[in-house]
Amino acid sequence: MRFLKTLMFGSLLLVANSALANECELTIDSNDNMRFDKKELSVPASCSEVTLKLTHSGKMAKNVMGHNWVLSSASDMQSVVQQGMAAGLDNNYTPDSDAVIAATDVIGGGEETSITFSTDGMDANGNYKFYCTFPGHSAIMQGVFKITN
Repeated sequence: MRFLKTLMFGSLLLVANSALANECELTIDSNDNMRFDKKELSVPASCSEVTLKLTHSGKMAKNVMGHNWVLSSASDMQSVVQQGMAAGLDNNYTPDSDAVIAATDVIGGGEETSITFSTDGMDANGNYKFYCTFPGHSAIMQGVFKITN
C-alpha cells in the first residue's frame, strides 16, 4: 500500500512538472495567406525560458512567402522591421539588434523551426509584440505577447 501511495504521489509530481513545462512551450502556424493562426500568445511569469515552434502550413518557398517570428517591445517593432528588410533573407530579415528579444529563422511552406529564449528582463507590465519581418508582412502578421502572473 505504501509503495502504491509513493507511486501515485510521484506520478502527480511528474504530471505537475509536465504541465508547467508545457505552459512554457508555444506553437504558432503561418500560411501562404500571410497570416499567423494566433493574435495573442502568453506564458506565465514562472517560465524562465520559452520555447516557440513556428510552422508554415502553406506550400510556397521561403524566398516567395517565407515567414519568421520576431519578438520585441511594441515600441521597437517598426525599427526592427525596417532594419530587418535591410538585413535581407540571408540574415532571416532580422537585424543584429538588442531590440530583438527572440527571432526564428525564415521558413517556407511545409517547414518548421523553433527557438528557446529567456524571459529575463520581461515582465507582466511589458508591452510586447510578435511579428513577421519578411518584407511587407508585419502589417498583418503580428500579435501581442504577454507574461501573465
